[in-house]
Amino acid sequence: MFDIGFWELLVIGVLALLILGPERLPGAIRSTARTIRNIKGMAGSFKTEIDEQLRIHELHENLKKAESMNMQNLSPELQASVEELTAAAESVQTPYKKSDHPVEQALAQNETAEKTAIPEKEEDGRST
Repeated sequence: MFDIGFWELLVIGVLALLILGPERLPGAIRSTARTIRNIKGMAGSFKTEIDEQLRIHELHENLKKAESMNMQNLSPELQASVEELTAAAESVQTPYKKSDHPVEQALAQNETAEKTAIPEKEEDGRST
């Protein structure tokens, strides 16, 4: 990425030591490292989002091709795209199922009770 060698880093370090002093130099290094980490994280999430959007666009294009062929005699690639989209649509339409596990049932009942609980009144009339 950057073509910085040992001597350039040494000069930058000496200048930073002279300008900031030995007391503030460790804090400046930490904040610079934190900023670089944040920038790398944002770039990574941006790249992931772009890749996901490109994949969605490709699936959409494949679905258009499949529809234009009346969903018959599809190539394996188009068939796989249609199956992936069908599975995604079914997962969205499937209602949440109740669990038979007693702990999960107790948690669900607790959440329902919390939603229907009446807020307590304080002495000055405000609710909590």
